[in-house]
Amino acid sequence: MSRAMNVTATEAEVRAAAAEHGALISAIETIMSGGTRVVFMNGDDAERMRRIFKDQMVVGAVTRSRWVRNS
Repeated sequence: MSRAMNVTATEAEVRAAAAEHGALISAIETIMSGGTRVVFMNGDDAERMRRIFKDQMVVGAVTRSRWVRNS
């Protein structure tokens, strides 16, 4: 199971829910087409949060911003 998921919730809502349920976030970003992409530290956390956000899951392709690494 993937540790990543896309939801219609805001980044702040995702962070708050993750903290409330003890799920550790590895990476998080706002999706350009709306919502948030989040990657959890492990599959168990991701699966738990999928149940929490079951009604807010984004189905299909999303538009992400280009990530640029600062050197």
